[in-house]
Parts: sequence; C-alpha cells; structure tokens
Amino acid sequence: MTRRFDSAGLTFRQDYFGDPAGWAALVNLLQDIFGIDIGPLQQLGGPDPSSMPFGWFDGNGELAANISAFALPFVINGRIVHAAGLQSGAVRPRWRGRRLYRDVTVKALDWCERQGFEAVILYTDKPSLYEPYGFRAIPLHRYEGAAPAPSASAAPARLLAPTHADDLALLQSLLKRRSPVSTSLGVTVNAAMFLINTQLDPDIRLSFLEDRQAAIAWKIDETGRFSLLDVVAAEMPSLAAILGGLEIVPATVEVLFCPDRLGWAGVPQPLESGTRLMLRGLGDTIPNFPAMLSPMADF
Repeated sequence: MTRRFDSAGLTFRQDYFGDPAGWAALVNLLQDIFGIDIGPLQQLGGPDPSSMPFGWFDGNGELAANISAFALPFVINGRIVHAAGLQSGAVRPRWRGRRLYRDVTVKALDWCERQGFEAVILYTDKPSLYEPYGFRAIPLHRYEGAAPAPSASAAPARLLAPTHADDLALLQSLLKRRSPVSTSLGVTVNAAMFLINTQLDPDIRLSFLEDRQAAIAWKIDETGRFSLLDVVAAEMPSLAAILGGLEIVPATVEVLFCPDRLGWAGVPQPLESGTRLMLRGLGDTIPNFPAMLSPMADF
C-alpha cells in the first residue's frame, strides 16, 4: 500500500534563514540526524545568500523535514554551468513515512526550474532515493603519484585561521575571485561551503601563499602522504610551487580534484566513498575524464 502525504500538525515554510529561530531549527536538525554542527557558519559570513530552504515545522518550531537549494555554478568539460545544489536534506525519525521529504524535494526542484537552473547536483549516500527525480551518479576519481620537486623560488606560506577576523576577510576576498581548480569539473563559487568545511574536519590545514595570492587546503598523514584538497586563487599555482611554499617534501601526493591546472599528472583512482555525487540535467554530459569536486565544496 502506497503511503499518502500527511502533514497533519505541521506548517510548511520556505526562505527562513533570515529568521534566527528558523536557522536554529535547521542547525538542531542536522546536529541531531547527522552529528554535523553548521552553527559556526554564522560567524564565518553566514549561509550562502542564494540559499532557499524548504521545511515542515511542528507547533513548537522544531524542523521535522528540510531540504535547501542554493546556487552552485560549476565548470564541466570547460563550460560554466548555471547550476543549483541541494543540501541539508533530513527528516526526523518520528516524522518519517509521511512523504514529507518527497514533498520538500519536489518543491525544491520546482523552485530550481523556475529560477532557470540548467542542472542540479547533490551528494547522497542513498542514490536510489534521487534516481526517480532524474538524478544520475557521476563517477568520482582522485589522483595520486610521486611528488614533484618543490619550487625553490616559492615564498614560505603562513597558516590561516578562518575564525580570526583578518584571516576570514582574506579568505572571503580570495573566494570571491577564485577560478575553478579544474576545467574538467570544479565549482566557481562556494564560499559558505569552503568556510564551514574548514571547521568540520580538524585535520584540514589552510595555508596562504602570499606571492601567489592563493589559499591552500591540505592534509598530510603520518606516512608523509600529502593530500591537496583545494586551491583558492584567481590564477592556479603549480603543485611544485605549492609544495615549495609549504616547505614540505612528501613521500607521495594525492590530489582530490582533476589536476589539469597544476602542472602535474598523477594516476586517477576511483574514490572509495559511500557518498555519491549526483547530477540532474545536462543530458548525457559528464566529465570526459576522471574528476571530482574538491572536498571543500562538499555540501
């Protein structure tokens, strides 16, 4: 028997990020369901200004079900796509089985169509949930290989702390004028996601290459393996310049996006992750060689 849509006892709202109680309700929902705290985003410039949340609230102001859409232009195969992203999709357990999530998903997709977005993307660990809406998974690949010799001419980098006002202002300035890390697949605008992701993973390091006007998001593990997560710059520095500025000589390198603008060629490897990137729209267009979005664009 097909379950019917049931919103009894609930009130539908959208565009409620300007309401402190509405924002707090979303923060609580994501904390309770996923253990993710997006609260610090308010101190990092706030949610993406293009965000449009859709949610069902109970009489106490608690958010029962939510999904949010936002503008996420990206490059795919050298072309800038006017796209939207869907994020923060969740339903509290006691409200499941009432088709609330289907309702907010349809409302969000209808809104995206009315706004003229030519594509919609999302991350999910339940791809079958979105296939009926026309989403299809994009195979994701990271690149790995030997480290190039660090550039001796690179000026030493300094660490950045997004929670410090001066560093936050610098990052916001760089994010406004960034170029995509790859011509294969890369976001053109993602300030809010980049900044909150710096707070969600304590292993991420941020460094500023002043002579290149570039912010580098990176990790290094106990084996000496260097992971390059993102580069925020108007002009991409080479991987050799990045390593020279960071003053490290790693044993191996992995780049978590297509490195076609880094002056370095690694070997593509399928990304082992339970989370899938899914695309709706653009016909049969997919990256024409192995690629992935930077983890700093995860949403």
